[in-house]
Amino acid sequence: MDPLAPDRPAYGQAPVGEARRLSDRLARLARVTAELSRAESVEAVTKIVVTHSADAVGATLASLTLREDGDTLHMVGVRGIEADVATHWERYPLSTATPTGDAVRTGERVMLVGADTINERYPALAGISEGERTIVALPMKSTGHAIGAVGLSFPGRRHLETTELEFFDILADTCAQALVRISAEEDARRQSSRLLFLADASSELASSLDYQATLRSVAQLAVPHFADWCAIDLVDDGRLIRLAVEHVDPAKIRFAQEIAERWPSDPESRTGPWEVMRTGVSQLIPEVTEEMLLAAAMDPEQLRLIRELGLRSALTVPLVARERVLGVLTWVSAESDVHYTQDDLAFAENLAKRAAIAIDNAELHSETLAAAVRLQHAVLPDRMPEISGWDLTSHYSPAGRTEVGGDFFDAIRLGDGRVALFVGDVMGRGVHAAAAMAQMRAAVRAYAAVDPTPASVMSNLDRMFDQFPSDQLVTLVYLVADPATDELVVTNAGHPPPVLLRADGSTEQLPFADGVPLGTFPAGRRQSTVPFCAGDTLLAFTDGLIERRAEDIDLGQERLLAALGALAEQDLPGALHRVVDEVRDPTRDDDVAALVARRLA
Repeated sequence: MDPLAPDRPAYGQAPVGEARRLSDRLARLARVTAELSRAESVEAVTKIVVTHSADAVGATLASLTLREDGDTLHMVGVRGIEADVATHWERYPLSTATPTGDAVRTGERVMLVGADTINERYPALAGISEGERTIVALPMKSTGHAIGAVGLSFPGRRHLETTELEFFDILADTCAQALVRISAEEDARRQSSRLLFLADASSELASSLDYQATLRSVAQLAVPHFADWCAIDLVDDGRLIRLAVEHVDPAKIRFAQEIAERWPSDPESRTGPWEVMRTGVSQLIPEVTEEMLLAAAMDPEQLRLIRELGLRSALTVPLVARERVLGVLTWVSAESDVHYTQDDLAFAENLAKRAAIAIDNAELHSETLAAAVRLQHAVLPDRMPEISGWDLTSHYSPAGRTEVGGDFFDAIRLGDGRVALFVGDVMGRGVHAAAAMAQMRAAVRAYAAVDPTPASVMSNLDRMFDQFPSDQLVTLVYLVADPATDELVVTNAGHPPPVLLRADGSTEQLPFADGVPLGTFPAGRRQSTVPFCAGDTLLAFTDGLIERRAEDIDLGQERLLAALGALAEQDLPGALHRVVDEVRDPTRDDDVAALVARRLA
């Protein structure tokens, strides 16, 4: 006799045969429980329960049902019923009258013998299986509550021995332990994956002030590990502008974009990104239902296309910084069939906070940089003054950095035919350096208006720093050219020395600074006088022109002197530009300011 046949005692069968059959079933159940202890996924547990355990005990219908979201049962696996019936019972409320539901609610085994008893107690099950049968629902308990149930259905009115029922309970307990263990392992992997993702996302967000590019990268990182779809919208003047949408399949991205273009989202909608933008409150949709699709679709065609996307679950969170919604992050599951939970929502909100801070920091930096650039442009002269007997030109090029520097320069026409020239550099970068640069340029011009001699201007600047201490150090070279005497008088406070291109083509470097930068203790300033005749050309500059990393500055000075001959060309602005390009550090690591004065014949 087949040991898996329904337990119908044969006429005249000896008790020893019954004992042998029961022993065989228990041995098979023991092997099944051993399999459960080694299972590594919910799918593996499901297969063992609905296939191996059913075969071991002779059940023609077997199911594994898990409790999710507190009051919903999810039948994760079943064997022995029609596909449409299985789909109908895939998810249903815990309150529905079923053997499985009662087993989960009470934590007690449910056993029913005979079709009349089953149909009377659970009329919703009528029609699932014809004829006499026996049903057993076994609660899977962990830490005092049921996490689901195993359902078994046998043909006929089967008598189950106490020993066999106890083994069924052991099967359910082993199944529960396996599921709890797998869940714990998955949680550990999930948390590890989340931490790694947050680390990668944070690194990406901190890597650049181009927050739009980094947000697109974060969207790419999220797919497909945490979402099948990821979209990021930014707020722009009360509107949502789609920044990024990601999916592993580029064709699906184009498909979704076409849907969005044909049927733009309703700004008045009470669900989705627009509502999250208005309220600043996250939204979680654990399951996208058919009713939701019907309510969201504007016409049958859109409904058909949305269904093709196969949306399963979604969460939408605001990007909030300083109590301001800067954008919205949306994750949607589809192919993965993931159903998002409150835990997933909290994780997405954590990511959204980091993204919002990155956006806010980038905006603040952009505003600060814009203010510094406006200040710098307002202070630096647009062009050199036109002075009879002189050809004056200047050059300013910022570094490749994202902050402005403190380089400044100017040329001043003096009433007696002389020309005052100065170039300076405020140490540091950003708004403070730009503001200090503006103050220094104004102070030099003011002192030059009183007494333009280099010694007087520099002494007054030293007194200013003495009376109004500052943490800003400033280097400055100040020169006065006098055509009447063919002389150039210079005072240098810690600045790179200017260079001369003589009318005969020879080059000369002015003396190095004989004083410390402004803002340090004055050690006494001296002024030097050198010949400066018709046809001679002066080039004063900031250190960005000659300095290079890991190189002695003397090499930069030599490189400049070698290139200086180009300033003899008629086109002085073009010549200066070429000299700067030839001499400066190719990495453009520092700003360059240069001022050229050619004395005409």
